[in-house]
Parts: sequence; structure tokens; C-alpha cells
Amino acid sequence: MILTADYHTHTPYSHGKNTVDENAARAKELGLKQLAISDHGYTHVSLGIRRKQTESYIADCKAATEKYGIDVLVGIEANICGLSGKADLTEKDYENFDVYLCGNHVWIKYDKFADYPLYCWSNVMLHKFLKYNPKWLVKRNTQAYVNTIKRNPIDAVTHVSYICPCDTLEVAKCAADYGTYIELNSKKTHLTDEQIMDMVLKTDVRFIVNSDAHSADRVGDTKRVEEQLARLQDFPMDRIDNIDGRFPNFRFAEFKKHL
Repeated sequence: MILTADYHTHTPYSHGKNTVDENAARAKELGLKQLAISDHGYTHVSLGIRRKQTESYIADCKAATEKYGIDVLVGIEANICGLSGKADLTEKDYENFDVYLCGNHVWIKYDKFADYPLYCWSNVMLHKFLKYNPKWLVKRNTQAYVNTIKRNPIDAVTHVSYICPCDTLEVAKCAADYGTYIELNSKKTHLTDEQIMDMVLKTDVRFIVNSDAHSADRVGDTKRVEEQLARLQDFPMDRIDNIDGRFPNFRFAEFKKHL
């Protein structure tokens, strides 16, 4: 498996260690054709990019593109802001971004006050700390993912089920219907072997592999995913659209053509 593009990397604009330039230099060294800088969304309380930084963020990506001769895309890893599926990238922000990732995170500004106990605190306390996943929690989380995919033109859902256990098959079905990719995240363990193969066998969903790099030395790192897929001998590698010279057909870019 040879990575064509890494669409999930972080910089100090959120909580990454290295700059846009340093991430791009590493991508160039690895022979990647595209790199997305996808820092955390605006509602993250302490670790997200701020709107006043957007102009500088775009300028840094443009400068890195010109310097290294690879496409350094302006991306974001937006936050799911509650059960309604609202995300923190609004339509007025769309013109500033090339790649729209979205995932579940904690310690963000949620859509409604009820989302704090029903969504945030429930996942942190029950799943993360008590390792308990009641059916009602899984059902709510699944609905949040599904609503997010339906409501927003997101390119890929990041680290599905991490801290937020859900019915991954239902999420994959919805993603397939709307043209959203499921990310195989090489930083976090978030899908079991059985969950991945269920997605493959029972849906038409497509995948991208990302490093979720928080430092330049991890840009392009796919080791964790490769080790997992090596156990899944029946996994169809042609369902991954950012390896071996292939590029994904991202939903967000197509959506913006019709604005």
C-alpha cells in the first residue's frame, strides 16, 4: 500500500507540534501528491482553530504549495456539535476550505445545552472511563453521526466510534448513500476487524487512510492501518481511494460547485 495523499494532519493552529511548512516538507520527502492541513474546528474550546486565524491558515497552505510543489489543501476536522448533526463549519465558511472532515470530539461548544449530558458527558463517563456502552448511548451516537452526514457535505468521517460508540454499519450505510468516506485512522484504534469487514460486505462505502499526524514525523504514517488490514485477507484494497496513485472523489468540492 503506497499512500497517495494524507488528508488528516494537524499543526499548532489546533494542537499539532509542527508548522504547515514542516508538515508539507515531510509530505514532499515521502512523495505524497497531496496533503491536507486539517486542524480542529472552531467550536473546540481550547484546541481548535479560531476564525481570526483563517486568513493566515490559508496563506500558510498556499505558501507551502508554492514552495514544495505539492497540493497543500486547506482542510478542517470539524466537530459534531450534538445529536442534531450540526457541525461547526457553516456555509459562510465553505469558500475558505478545500477538504471537509468531521468527527466526534469532547470539550467543544455543543449545539444545545442538553447535548452536554446526553452526548458529551455520557460518552466520556460511560464509554471512556467506565467502559460501558448501553444501547441507548449507542443509538444516540449513531443518530448523531447519521444526522451529521445527511446535514453537512462532509468528505470523510474521522475515527468513527472513537470515544463515541455507535452502530458502525448504520453509519457506513449512510456514508455510502451520501458519498462520504469512512476514514481508517492510523493514530487511533477505532474500528474492530469485524466492523470493517461488515462495512465492506454489507455496504458500498469507500475508505480513505489518514495519519491523523500531530507531528511532522507522522505525516503519511499508515502503519497501524496496514497492520490491521494485513489481518483481513479479504479486504478489497481497491475500496481505498487515496492509495496506489488514486485520489478520492470528494463530496465537498462537488457541493461547492452548485452554491
